[in-house]
Amino acid sequence: MGHRQVLESLSGLLLALFVAMVSSTVVSTALPRIIGSLNGTQTQYTWVVTATLLTATATTPIWGKLADLFNKKTLVQAAIVIFVIGSLLSGFAQDTGQLIAARAFQGLGVGGLQALVQVVIAAIIPPRERGRYNGYLGAVMAVATVGGPLLGGLIVDVSWLGWRWCFWVAVPIAAIAFVVLQATLKLETVRRPNVRIDYVGAALIVAGVSVLLIWVSFVGNSFDWLSWQTAAMVASGLVLLGAAVAVELKVDEPVVPLHIVVQRTPALAIIASLAVGMAMFGGAVFLGQYFQIGRGYTPTEAGLLTIPLMAGVLVSSTISGRMISRSGRIKPYIVTGTITLVVGFLGLGFVDHATALWLVGVAMAVVGIGVGMTMQNLVLAVQNSVPLSELGAASASVTFFRSLGGTIGVSVLGAVLANRVTSDLSAALHVPAGQSTGDTSALNLAALPPQVQTIVHAVYGDATAHIFLISAAVGVVGVIAALLLKPITLRTTIDLEKKEADSAVAR
Repeated sequence: MGHRQVLESLSGLLLALFVAMVSSTVVSTALPRIIGSLNGTQTQYTWVVTATLLTATATTPIWGKLADLFNKKTLVQAAIVIFVIGSLLSGFAQDTGQLIAARAFQGLGVGGLQALVQVVIAAIIPPRERGRYNGYLGAVMAVATVGGPLLGGLIVDVSWLGWRWCFWVAVPIAAIAFVVLQATLKLETVRRPNVRIDYVGAALIVAGVSVLLIWVSFVGNSFDWLSWQTAAMVASGLVLLGAAVAVELKVDEPVVPLHIVVQRTPALAIIASLAVGMAMFGGAVFLGQYFQIGRGYTPTEAGLLTIPLMAGVLVSSTISGRMISRSGRIKPYIVTGTITLVVGFLGLGFVDHATALWLVGVAMAVVGIGVGMTMQNLVLAVQNSVPLSELGAASASVTFFRSLGGTIGVSVLGAVLANRVTSDLSAALHVPAGQSTGDTSALNLAALPPQVQTIVHAVYGDATAHIFLISAAVGVVGVIAALLLKPITLRTTIDLEKKEADSAVAR
């Protein structure tokens, strides 16, 4: 395909990716206001984000398997339809429980878009040239992540719109993406014979992960770390995950293909993706809350204040993508990106409710640079090592573990933040923990007296630094994995050469 044909095909795919990303970013700055208006808690705040990540994570490998079986264009359009339905349901939610359920359904479509866009791009562009087009992906990510928070903040700040439009605004964009894909994307179905989907393995994985995430969300608050509830939930989660591994070892078509993930490059890329996902999603999702609850800014102002993070993503993904296409070498950029990510989170780990905004902005920009140099390039490293017939499963595996890392990160860091805030608020207000103002009133700032609002700002602003330090520690795992990668030279063909492909499939 020529450059113009590739750009035409990419237009609908990038719109679909934009929609998936906006669904999360448009809510990031608006979520404190949304949860406050629904009188929700800090735990529910976390689960509004976690629910989408969890279902997206669980379905990503299934979408990848489907891409090896059915027409990829049709699957992308199906994911868009599911996403639209979930967005509409989210906008009509009447309480936090309904919102969490609707966001979980929306995550089914998000998982499809995240996995399938990567698969389709890999099916039409050789790895060596893909770095050049990663700049376009980076631009879409940056626009979505910068424009999303700004749009979300503006929507909740405009009285005649209201927070429900944070979910409905993505619907017309998704419809345009559907139409553009229909008109521009021409893609043949490349499939392997006798492909089967391991629904049992997928169900066991999501069940095991869900049980452990629910435990993390409630332990230390609803029950103690050493309790029968902890024993029951941890044991159940581990048993389910153990059963999932047993199933994956026996079935012909595992949802997480072990013959791919045990190879050195995919294995290390997956470990790095897991760590980067935990650090990035887990840390960045709470920045909007830091600026609003911890610093007292409006949602629109909070969106503006996150621009350095997304500017870093845009600049680094564009520049590194073009440099990778010229040299064909990818490891130096992944290593540099993971180190930069850790440095950025270390900087954020020392902020409090009174830190100068320019210092916070510099730290966010460094985090953004690290994200831009790692996310897409880790996927590219894996895609470069597998034949075209297994591209869907391989791409989905990396996306799966990155999303899994993000889901775990948001849940764990949200639980840490909730427990820290509850404890600090109780101490600051001089009341027992069980009788404090609680998460509900703390997030609904408008209902609090001015003196209490000041205390809440200080508590949230100071407590947020701890989760950034945890993100930095997790990011170190990504650095180690990146350093252990073999030097990689990207191939210039869509598929592996026949001998290489046969060898990869045999492994």
